[in-house]
Amino acid sequence: MPPQRTPHRTRSDLDVPSFVPEAAVPVQSHDKNTQRLIVVLSQACLETHKIPSKNGAQGERYALLNCDDHQGLLKRMQRDIADARPDITHQCLLTLLDSPINKAGKLQVYILTAKGVLIEVNPSVRIPRTFKRFSGLMVQLLHKLSIRSVNSHEKLLKVIKNPITDHLPTKCRRITLSSDAKPLKVQDYVQTLEPDESICVFVGAMAHGTDDFADEWVDDKISVSQYSLSASVACSKFCHGCEDAWNIM
Repeated sequence: MPPQRTPHRTRSDLDVPSFVPEAAVPVQSHDKNTQRLIVVLSQACLETHKIPSKNGAQGERYALLNCDDHQGLLKRMQRDIADARPDITHQCLLTLLDSPINKAGKLQVYILTAKGVLIEVNPSVRIPRTFKRFSGLMVQLLHKLSIRSVNSHEKLLKVIKNPITDHLPTKCRRITLSSDAKPLKVQDYVQTLEPDESICVFVGAMAHGTDDFADEWVDDKISVSQYSLSASVACSKFCHGCEDAWNIM
């Protein structure tokens, strides 16, 4: 028999996220009762900018502002390069969506950009692993307002209406991190929730800044380490804490 050939993959197959087949059925965003972990990546640096075409090429080209590729542009705009760190959001999404709690269908993720754009992340999405492809995907999302799967009509990423509180469960404890609070184990804190109570944590997806970005929404401020943590590590600690509290292996 002739050797089997690997099916040809188009560029769109590589650039557009797909569904994760082994994941459990996730809690739907319209479900207001089932207990889950919700993470809101707040102050996310996701901003597009029109980039001049090279060599006199026609047409408009947009890019996701980032501190590595656009230092000159940011300087001309009199912007701090720390304002252009979309890689933080990328790292957090990979950490969250790869977690066992997400595969168990008990995680929901939202992104709230520094410009006030609210994005719902389908729990079954597979985010591109490389930052370059992630950047292209975010530019497409911010301009078209949604991204659909190449295999179905399901929206994997979509811009939704503010405020974030309209999309949270009816019974939900809303928290954020603060260096002023006494450190505690996430598992111990989660075990204080009632059986039908969800937990929503607002994580700052920016390079630096004050911890007051979620003051208008949160019920409590806690600390989960005696050390300063990156946003991705903070997301990981909440995933692991909920997994331990809810017996997710």
